[in-house]
Amino acid sequence: MDKRLVHKQNGMTFIGLVLIIAMIVFVATIGIKLYPPYVEFLTIKKAISKIANDPSFAEMSPKQIKDVFDKSASIDSIRVISSNDLTIGKGDGGKPIVSAEYQVVVPLVANISALLDFFASSDPKAVPGASTEAATE
Repeated sequence: MDKRLVHKQNGMTFIGLVLIIAMIVFVATIGIKLYPPYVEFLTIKKAISKIANDPSFAEMSPKQIKDVFDKSASIDSIRVISSNDLTIGKGDGGKPIVSAEYQVVVPLVANISALLDFFASSDPKAVPGASTEAATE
């Protein structure tokens, strides 16, 4: 028998292909389910930044800050938190700090869920879980 005619097969088996497709579908499904909470978080972050970049932010009362957030939440369809969930405190120099810390539970498959912790603040140095001195209305 001529050795030139014998070829070793290379490539992927059908079972290997099915397993790789199953993994891709699984990762895509989880990504699709986790995408909306992250988009809403970015919208909340944008609303807080908009409030903090307002020229009259330093003189705003907590009630005014909450009213501005409510207007942004209404326009941008923020449903996971309300203005009552905002933490408004005083930072360095007496400037207000607005932050929101919340959790979202996303059901994935059957009884498996993902718990997502989110934290947004007008102070770039703020840390999740740190308490700020509460401002009075």
